[in-house]
Amino acid sequence: MPRNDTQTPLLELRLPTPPRLGVVDDADIIDGDRVRKRWYHYIPLLLAIVMILAPHPSLIVIFVNYYYRVHNAPLRGLVHMCIIYILTFLAFSSLIVVLARDPGPVIGDKGYGEEAGGSAEREEESFLEALLAPPEGEEAHGPGKWCKKCDAPKPERAHHCGSCGRCVLKMDHHCMWLGHRCIGHRTHASFVHFLICVSVLAAYVAIMCASVVYWAFTHPMAIDETTPVHAILLAFYGLVIGMVIGSFTGYHIYLITTNQTTLESLSPFWLLRHIPPLPDNADSRKLSNPPLEHELSFEQRMLVRDAHRHIRLYDVGWRNNWAQVFGWSKPWGWVHRLLIGGGWYVSTRLRVPFIDSPALPRFR
Repeated sequence: MPRNDTQTPLLELRLPTPPRLGVVDDADIIDGDRVRKRWYHYIPLLLAIVMILAPHPSLIVIFVNYYYRVHNAPLRGLVHMCIIYILTFLAFSSLIVVLARDPGPVIGDKGYGEEAGGSAEREEESFLEALLAPPEGEEAHGPGKWCKKCDAPKPERAHHCGSCGRCVLKMDHHCMWLGHRCIGHRTHASFVHFLICVSVLAAYVAIMCASVVYWAFTHPMAIDETTPVHAILLAFYGLVIGMVIGSFTGYHIYLITTNQTTLESLSPFWLLRHIPPLPDNADSRKLSNPPLEHELSFEQRMLVRDAHRHIRLYDVGWRNNWAQVFGWSKPWGWVHRLLIGGGWYVSTRLRVPFIDSPALPRFR
């Protein structure tokens, strides 16, 4: 009888794959929790692009018929065309940055992709060392420092996105209009730049076309019949887009000025993570440490909501708040960021205030 030298182990231990904390591709599936993007996830993005490009045929009709044929002012029309197409180019440049960049990898300085060239000199800390050897005086499983879904450390101001199946550093929101991507630390500046460009573009088109409509009504015999129709439609379209996107832009300008994200602004009870330890008494034993929202009474919830309107935990002054988002360090650095659409350059030699620790609370 032949002898079988291969031995089958009685017990085989299969350990789960460590979580991926670096830059993640959107087409990946992590531990079955991540939903692969399908073609219909990009339909809102396609609609957004169409809405930006749709007015341009009517704009060309207005430029040719109104500025060239009626007023014989091609230079004036060329100036308007240059302004409109520059704003369109800036909007698309910011859109490409939002779609191409990782919103915010939840790792150390090594995980910022192309911007982490100088971080290779630093010694890489393994996943096991990060779990077993937390910094002195800190708890690895403390509130806000550990994600139970990713089973990985979660730094300050990081949130877990259920749609992306991962944690995003300084996550603002998950945007379905931009390819179902999260807006986070590395794309917030480009996202706000995109909103500002679209708002200014819509307002400029609305004002320009409104002037064409006014001139057409006061000089009905000097212009053809189709040009005022194009101008009326574009003025109404620009007014609607400007009101919708402009209000959203104003809200994000307020968030940047006060150093908040959309999630932090709409979730007042995240302040409970930062309250000091409760005194040891009969009432405190009924609550978790820190307390949870469902454990609070109605009066306590109202107090937390009222405190949330006055406390700005990460506010370091409006100038530094804008510099944190757009990443300039020189006095006129915002001009360069305004042209290229912002974007954070993370240097390993700099300390990032909103990641390392919260600033002193500011009251309003």
